[in-house]
Amino acid sequence: MFMIEKALVGGRRYWGWALGLFVVVAAGLYCYSRQLSYGLGITGMSRNVTWGLYIGQFTFLVGVAASAVMVVLPYYLHNHKEFARMAILGEFLAISAVSMCVLFIFVDMGQPARVLNVLLYPTPHSMMFWDMVSLGGYLVLNAVIALVTLSAERKGVAPPGWIRPVILLSIPWAISIHTVTAFLYSGLPGRSFWLTAILAPRFLASAFASGPALLILLCILLRKLTGYDVGSSAISTLAVIVTYAMVINAFFVLMELFTSFYSQIPSSIEHFQILYTGIPGGALLLLVLGRISLAFMAVALLLLLIPKFRRNERMLVVACVVTFVSLWIDKGVCLVVGGFMPSPLGAITRYVPTLPEIMISVAVWALGALMITVFYKIALTVREGGRTLAVGHGTTPLPLAK
Repeated sequence: MFMIEKALVGGRRYWGWALGLFVVVAAGLYCYSRQLSYGLGITGMSRNVTWGLYIGQFTFLVGVAASAVMVVLPYYLHNHKEFARMAILGEFLAISAVSMCVLFIFVDMGQPARVLNVLLYPTPHSMMFWDMVSLGGYLVLNAVIALVTLSAERKGVAPPGWIRPVILLSIPWAISIHTVTAFLYSGLPGRSFWLTAILAPRFLASAFASGPALLILLCILLRKLTGYDVGSSAISTLAVIVTYAMVINAFFVLMELFTSFYSQIPSSIEHFQILYTGIPGGALLLLVLGRISLAFMAVALLLLLIPKFRRNERMLVVACVVTFVSLWIDKGVCLVVGGFMPSPLGAITRYVPTLPEIMISVAVWALGALMITVFYKIALTVREGGRTLAVGHGTTPLPLAK
């Protein structure tokens, strides 16, 4: 219970922020109650566009959750001590992101009883079944690691030895959650936009850019609000990881564009035309968002590739923001909705999220922000108690690598 007790102590700013998030969540719950009564017809989705904002957010957040491995792997496996104060923040971010993924799947199902079908009638040949296994397993792994290591820090003792294989297992598991999610799309033969073997690598590259970029922003924000400093070395190293991941992601996007536009195969090129060049009768909203995503990607690469900009904290904040927004637009909107336009029969059905749909999505994000707030509050309060973490998140990392 000590974990919960530490989250219930805070000043006006802390409780004001929490109250604001509760209000947003309450508004989203009201809209969700309307969706339960009326059905998914309250959203902007249709027969031709069956996945919209909900699944887009799910896809993007799976990447944010998987990106925790970029902190866990170098710290726990390679003994990079600069990540000591950041590792627990990455794990809590992963827990919050996976929880949000589950919620977005829940609201997209329409009726809660449909979620039970996946559990009561498991189908091993279904990618949805394996996505449920990977997400659920990753959530459990991160929750166990965070709870055990943080409890050990509070007591000033080393965590039990059995946590070592759990941490090792979480590293490949993090890769699997976004790989399986990519297979959900690339395994659909009727959608040429997703029918590419490079989709899973592209998902991972974007994940390893967006998640660490968000973690950098959270670390800088924590230092300004609470004085908790993860260290400039950790932030600089993570910024380099974001740079490499963003370069690889841009390379993959250019490969997709070259293959489609050079081959001039209509079923392949039309999706990219709708997103980036425009076609008669195309969706204007997707065209605008697609171009914004590419522009932000270019700005992010410019700021990240030049060391002078990347090492300047203000410029790094801008670079992380545009990186996050660019990849959110790409995976959270364009990738999902763009795959439905045009349909296999050539129809273009415009999709614009409705206000209730937006409010429900914002409420899930607000709930995730509330989870991060509570988790970080607990972690920082434990550290302020003066305990030195014997292993995992303090001065001496867990000895996984010799």
